[in-house]
Amino acid sequence: MLGTHDLPLFAVTVFVLNATPGVDMAYAVAATLRGGWRQGVAAAVGIMGGCVLHTLAAAFGLAALLATSAEAFAVLKYVGAAYLLYVAWGMARAGFKPSVAGEVSAPPSLWRTARQGFFTNALNPKVALFFLALLPQFIDAAAPNKTLAFLFLGGWFIVQGLLFMLALIALVAPLRRTKPHPWVGRGLNLGGAGLFTLLAAKLALTKP
Repeated sequence: MLGTHDLPLFAVTVFVLNATPGVDMAYAVAATLRGGWRQGVAAAVGIMGGCVLHTLAAAFGLAALLATSAEAFAVLKYVGAAYLLYVAWGMARAGFKPSVAGEVSAPPSLWRTARQGFFTNALNPKVALFFLALLPQFIDAAAPNKTLAFLFLGGWFIVQGLLFMLALIALVAPLRRTKPHPWVGRGLNLGGAGLFTLLAAKLALTKP
């Protein structure tokens, strides 16, 4: 279809990748636990927006620059790591904020959550290289329009990834109904801050 092959294998590969814990899954789960399913959906939409950017970059050859230029890769990975640290700092501030009896912390706006999800994904050069490495394996060498094939597979990845995220959010969201002690919320924020700090360090140490 559109110059691609082995689509069932591609679907299985995408599922395995989506089910592998990483920055995107951590952000979506954290957003859901902090603010409910609406926050989780906003995070998922933002993350998939980042995947749209990576699909376009791979289709039109921009991601190849990251594969061939150590300088470009380094710039993007440090910007991405800095952004993860920014997200971690925001969660740490919320975690260290003194709790007031009966007070419920308001979650961030849906737009802000989606925007953070977008940049968390878009500024990760490993995702760009992943798209560049994975998608060509399912494109026929004799495909008449390889750009169209890239876009088709990228669109498939995005739709399947979004459905996976929505299912994950539906499983996690009910956990908020237990009326946890305020310290639980603080613990989630501080734990998330620590996790994103570790992910930032891991990204900064990544080699092209």
